[in-house]
Amino acid sequence: CKILRCNSEYVAATLNLRGSNRNAAYCNALRSYSHCTRKTARTCRGDLAYHSAVHGIEDLMIQNNCSKEGPTSPPRPRPPAPNHQGFESLDICNYEKSFLYKRGQRPSYQHCAAFGDPHIRTFHDDFHTCRVEGSWPLLDNDYLFVQATSSPVVKGSNATVTSKLTIIFKNMKECIDQKVYQAEIDNLPAAFEDGSVNGGERPGGSSLAIRERSPGRHVEIRAEYIGTTIAIRQAGRQLSFSIRAAEEVARAFTEEQDLQLCVGGCPRSQRISRSECFRGREATETARALCKEMLPVEDVYFQSCVFDVVISGDANFTMAAHGALEDARVFLPNAEKLHIFQ
Repeated sequence: CKILRCNSEYVAATLNLRGSNRNAAYCNALRSYSHCTRKTARTCRGDLAYHSAVHGIEDLMIQNNCSKEGPTSPPRPRPPAPNHQGFESLDICNYEKSFLYKRGQRPSYQHCAAFGDPHIRTFHDDFHTCRVEGSWPLLDNDYLFVQATSSPVVKGSNATVTSKLTIIFKNMKECIDQKVYQAEIDNLPAAFEDGSVNGGERPGGSSLAIRERSPGRHVEIRAEYIGTTIAIRQAGRQLSFSIRAAEEVARAFTEEQDLQLCVGGCPRSQRISRSECFRGREATETARALCKEMLPVEDVYFQSCVFDVVISGDANFTMAAHGALEDARVFLPNAEKLHIFQ
């Protein structure tokens, strides 16, 4: 099945289209793409990438008012391959490039965060405040396992904060060895548990890298081989977690891996109403004033900030909500979803 060749020729033909004849050239490229897939139909009929390409072409031709009959793009000259393995060996550990090469389009991304009390923003933009004392999985899929351990924000309180994070990047072929990252309050290392700062000795080891953005306060882990970036922060006496993950990666789990706070949010029995725990008007107004300085928009990040400052009495929690909002600003594929109002 040579569907990958069809995909790459289509991407090359549409990469730099500009000017007044852009639409005509785009239709030519789509017709060439369609013709190429027809030639591979017999050998590719069991291939998911082939069926995805066929349906995608039909949709794009309708959207762009392209007729099925007409001129096609001239074939592109083939440069000599730098080695016998070609693209696959060079970019298999760069998820975005590999996805573009195979599918002819960029991947979709999703965002999840856990901060403060903890408050959970799920991949589906649901927002929960949770008690979840003990250890709970934020993610558990074929590529990643992330566990958050929580303890009471103050003795005897229902509200909890994340005190420890464990992240496991699972072994992946020629890209990375399995790597474990652990953070605890006042211990935010800029290295994996084995002391390394990348994915190991494999050819794609550099596709997993860790760096310190602010010593002891903010660490970023980039996992290019799965199109994922993770931010871990400490603000006051709590840790926060934010992730931007390729949609395909976020969905790569079985029915048995059903408890993931980033996917389903908190179980109902573990949810707290942010309005029930306020301790008097004066404390609430003070918290509102502190949070307003950092978070001018009164969305769920602002509401969460007020809740955390009132419950804990710690003004540092304004930084937790602000950090989560800044991560969302960077990570969210759709800026219109930045603010959630409840």
